[in-house]
Amino acid sequence: MSDIALSVATPVVTAMPGAHARWEESGTIYDVARIAVDADRLGYHHLTCSEHIGIPAGEANRRGARYWDPLATFGYLAATTERIRFATNVLVLGYHHPLEIAKRYGTLDLITGGRVILGVGVGTLKEEFELLEAPFEDRGERADDAMRALRASLSRPAPDYAGVHYRFGNLVIDPCAVQPEVPLWVGGRTLRSLRRALALGDGWCPFGITSAQASEWLKTVDVPDDFAVVLGPEQPFDPIREPGATSEALADLARSGATMASVRFVHHSLNHYLEQLEAMAELVDRPDTRP
Repeated sequence: MSDIALSVATPVVTAMPGAHARWEESGTIYDVARIAVDADRLGYHHLTCSEHIGIPAGEANRRGARYWDPLATFGYLAATTERIRFATNVLVLGYHHPLEIAKRYGTLDLITGGRVILGVGVGTLKEEFELLEAPFEDRGERADDAMRALRASLSRPAPDYAGVHYRFGNLVIDPCAVQPEVPLWVGGRTLRSLRRALALGDGWCPFGITSAQASEWLKTVDVPDDFAVVLGPEQPFDPIREPGATSEALADLARSGATMASVRFVHHSLNHYLEQLEAMAELVDRPDTRP
């Protein structure tokens, strides 16, 4: 099997229609913490938490209504883990001033000992922009400026930036991030998101596209060796019952250009999820496993 890191598409914290297990509906932070502790022990690279501030009622059946706040969630999980990283997947840039992100997630980076990854995106839900009175039509241009502003303000106690939409200086942010450069990953489901990631970020974490589509797009650009590409399976993994198929699916992601696999499992309870988490780690550690 090709070398590929594993990450956790965290259950419970979101509830996408038709894509979550029944037990997750009553899942708690203690359940999520058990997953985080085991993933930390097993060597998973990061776990995720998505952001939506308020889902318009008419969109809830399509996008789901549950989105735990990443900052609060990761703050709790930081106290239960030692090595695993925390990736927002994603923060919608148009909903926040870059300095708000720099202060809040810089503090989280300090608390976690430098384990924050900022996954960011442009956003597509116009109704949510309107609820928050955030500009929508020029959100792409604003997102680019926000990413440049984040580069200038994360990890810097006295940031200074002058862009098209954001300008600041003569201020102190204390605390700020402890990583010399907080990784910025770009989410999305378009070729434009990949190009934005390559131009302004350190990685690409798309959603809703096939590995074949990702592979075709990646072939059209120059990807640096240290650039992260996080892809997920088209069907949930089942390493306990189907280790061979799981190994092949991981290899397919690697062939498509993934450096990390975002794992989703077939699971029917918390204990079943934890068993799958361990089986997946063992499968990667012992690539010669067969059905």
